Parts: sequence; structure tokens; C-alpha cells
Amino acid sequence: MSREQKAVDRARKAFLTGRSKSLEYRITQLKNLLRFVRERQNEITEGLKKDLGRSEGGTPLYETLGLESEINLAVKYLKEWAAPRPVSKSMMTISDQVYIQPEPLGVVLVIGAWNYPWAVTIGPLIGAIAAGNAAVIKPSEVSSHTSKVMEDFLPLYLDKELYPVVTGGVTETQELLKQRFDHIFYTGNGTVAKIIMEAAAKHLTPTTLELGGKSPCYIDNNCDLAIACRRIAWGKYSNCGQTCIAPDYILCDPSMQDRVIEEIKKNIKDFYTEDPQKCLDYGRIINQRHFKRLMALLEGSTVAVGGENDESECYIGPTVLRDIKPDAKVMQEEIFGPLLPILTVSSADEAIKFINQREKPLALYIFTSDNKLIKRMIAETSSGGVVANDCLMHFSVSSLPFGGVGNSGMGHYHGKYGFDNLSHLRGCLIKQLKMEGVNKMRYPPHTADKLGWARFFILKHVDFGSLGRMVLLALMAVFVAVILQVTDYYTHISLKSWAEFGGSSLKALGLGGVAFRNVSLIRIISLNSRSVGWLSQ
Repeated sequence: MSREQKAVDRARKAFLTGRSKSLEYRITQLKNLLRFVRERQNEITEGLKKDLGRSEGGTPLYETLGLESEINLAVKYLKEWAAPRPVSKSMMTISDQVYIQPEPLGVVLVIGAWNYPWAVTIGPLIGAIAAGNAAVIKPSEVSSHTSKVMEDFLPLYLDKELYPVVTGGVTETQELLKQRFDHIFYTGNGTVAKIIMEAAAKHLTPTTLELGGKSPCYIDNNCDLAIACRRIAWGKYSNCGQTCIAPDYILCDPSMQDRVIEEIKKNIKDFYTEDPQKCLDYGRIINQRHFKRLMALLEGSTVAVGGENDESECYIGPTVLRDIKPDAKVMQEEIFGPLLPILTVSSADEAIKFINQREKPLALYIFTSDNKLIKRMIAETSSGGVVANDCLMHFSVSSLPFGGVGNSGMGHYHGKYGFDNLSHLRGCLIKQLKMEGVNKMRYPPHTADKLGWARFFILKHVDFGSLGRMVLLALMAVFVAVILQVTDYYTHISLKSWAEFGGSSLKALGLGGVAFRNVSLIRIISLNSRSVGWLSQ
């Protein structure tokens, strides 16, 4: 039995003990994870510095502060998220318990990425723990120093049977994918995502794929260009451009191109000094393979700003490319580096058309002071997320679902969305062995009368608030009491009178103008019995 198989088997056995289902246990594990993030900040920072050239200040800003926020949110709202969720009812189920019960899926595989190895590996783990699952954690081997920190220290804080860390490269990942999981959560690129989906299909395992793509950034003539370019420069060159939601390219009017270039150039200097290579806040390309890939993308493009590089350090300076054509090499794949192409379009119409002719991106950025244009671009395009007049910031909002669409991924997480994504939302209907009067309409023989009543009870939906439900129950109680106190006087009332009485009562209950026009009603409400059929509990 391989090391990977043993880890999965231990996780499943631990899950089957049921201890991860306890809300108190989940909260304890989440608090332990929070303690890990805070107590091992030095080790985390050192690993990121070796892997990505991440500065000491950049580590909390781009990695751990967001994790702390996510953990605190999960701890605060876990009982609410995990509680049964009432849903609206039809008249057929008005006296029943109808609700959604979130329950754990089982054993989840979390495969992390190297560009933000803590945020995109521990982030999904938070959702997995909160939802009551066991989780096998597979950090990216590309960020090897960070992977080592996870392997060495996470088991000191978390239940090492429920949440094992499995390190290694392609071979180890392939071995993991041979195992049966209840969900696979992968962050990375589309090529690997297809391999993961193929492996998951053998066990009918659902997947969440957080991918990327070429996220467009449209700059309208009607905007504060200085602020727009400052935010774009920050979003593009953070982490040396190795961000799945970084602006991949700019679309703007030809008359704006020179001004955009000058503003971005100014901000590069403000952020990273005259010599970004010596600036502690400017990172490095993860390895030489990606360095060479990025340098190859520059072929045939005109460099307007930057372009400096040093293969020995895996350094590529913040770079802007001008007059780029749609068929340029740099436009054929996600850049994932500090190269920013500018393409010119004559109008917002042309920008929308350009975006829609390509795969759906993970993010769409719009810079304009025109709210109508913002709404129009949202309505007429599709992307994982949209941000107007800023970059990247939607990732930090836990009340928004984060994820892709189409080629940029499937599924989402953050906050309650991560909890729900890694839970089974189980539909529950709890009935009593009563109310056979109303149930008669569904039993054979099927008649026109029964179908008429079935149509009313099934199609009439009720969605009362708590006060409304109390009022309804009170009215129903009064109605039942009146019928149960029927005297001989009512026995002599004609069927027509009863029909009128019943119809007005239904109106009083807000159930529409349904009159008791059919004798079949008498089969449901019997004057000779001490029950009220469809109203009895």
C-alpha cells in the first residue's frame, strides 16, 4: 500500500468515527488552525521568501490575514451555517417539517497552487473543516519550501488523521488521484484540471476547479486615469504578476494608450523604485521554466516600459507592451507574469465583442465613472467575478462567492460559499401518520375531482414569515374549534351553506377565493367526524 493510499485510508477511518461531525470539534480544529497561522508566521514568511521572493510585509497582506479573517468568520457563524434551513411549503406540506440539512461529504482532497500557496491551499481547507469533512492536503511541489512548512507543522496543530499532509510531485499526485474521494478541490491551470476531472470521473467524484484565464481590463475615456492606472499597476505587478485574477491585458481607446503607459510607468517607480530588482517588495518568477515561458511570450511585441530580466535570479521587471494585436504570442495564453499588453479598441461595444469572442475569464475589470456602462458590461459579458474601478479586491470579500465559469473553473468558495460547496445540502421532509383526508387525492382511483384538489394543494405555495405562520396557525385553530363544536343546528344546514362557509373561511386564511363548490369537499371534511381532514395536525 502506497503512502498516499495509507493517508487516504486513515482519513476515511477517522471520518467514520464521526468526530469531525461535532460542531465543537470543528470549531476546535479551526481555532487550532488559526493558532498555527499566528504562531508559525516566521516559518511561513521564510518559506515564501525562498519560493517567491515574497517580502516580510507581503506575507500577511497577500496570504495570512485573509486566512485569519476566513477562520474567524467560520468560527463565528458555523452553528448558523450548519443548522437546518427552513424552506417554503406548498399547501400539501403546510403542516410538515420541510428543511435543508447540511451534512459533511466525507473525505476531500485539496490540491493547492504555488503562487499563493497558503491562501489557495488553506482557504479551501477551512471550508472542508467547517463542513465536517476529513481532508487530505496536497501542497504544490513547485513552492517546495512552503510545502515543507505545511508538512512539518500542520500536523502539530490539526488532527493528523483527519487532515494529513501529503507532499511530492506528479507521481504522488497521480497516486492520490487513483484513490476514491468524496470531493476534489483543485487550484491551478486548465491542463491539469482536465487530468483531475478524468480521474474523478472514474469514481463519480464532484470537483471544484479554481483556474484562471486572460482577465481583461477595460479603461473607459470617462474615468480618473491616474487612480485607475495606480490600481491596475498594483493588481498586475503584485506577486510579480503571478496571480490568477491579475489584469491580463488592457483594452482602451487609441488616444489613451500613451497616457496609460506614462501613468503605469510612474506607478511602477512609486511602488518599486527606479530599480525594482533591488526592491524587497518586488518578487521573483517561481522557477526558470516559467521564466523562459514568459520571455518567449515577449517575442514579436513592442516593449514600452521595463523588459529588464535576469535568468539567474528568475527576475523579470514590471513590463508594459504597446500596440498589441489579438494574434500576438502574448495573447494566446494566460500570462501569469509581469507583462501587461495594451490593445486598442474604438468603443465599449468593440471591447465587449472582443471579450465575448474569447474564453470566459476568471475576472473582469472595468474602469469608468459611468454606472450605466458598468451595468451594461456586467449584463453583456460573462466572467467568474467583476470588479469596477479596482483590481483583485473581490477575493478579499468573504460574502462574495469566489470562483470561475466555463474555462476559468467551476464551483466556488469563501465564507459560507466554501461551507456550502463542501457540504451535501440534504433535503428533508418530516411528515406524521395523519391527514389521510388530504392524502386521498393522490391515491387511486384517480378522478377529476381529486385532480382538481391536488392542483390546488400542490400549486399553492406558502411562504410566511414567523409572524405570518403564527397568525395562520391561530386562524386554523379557530377554524378547527368552530367545526369541532358543531351542534345539531349545523347538521341541518344545506350543503350549499357549508360551501359558502368553507369558501369564506379559506379567504380569511389568505388561501384565495376557492369556494367549496364540489361535493368532493365533503369527502375531505366530514361533519360526522371529529377531525378536519386536511387541516388536522
